[in-house]
Amino acid sequence: MEKIGQHSGAQRGAAKASPGRNRYRYRQQFGIVVICDNEQAQERAYARLQRAGFRKLKVVTV
Repeated sequence: MEKIGQHSGAQRGAAKASPGRNRYRYRQQFGIVVICDNEQAQERAYARLQRAGFRKLKVVTV
């Protein structure tokens, strides 16, 4: 497992799959879900990941 800020682009050179019947081209992705105690903790976690260099972040509230 990599530490925050030490992510790599090793998977970026993977071969592209051919499109399916609906012409959708699936691209494998990887993610992490972080459960926060409250909104302020969520904001701090988001800011920390941004500072660490992560740019494809999604905020979810359920």
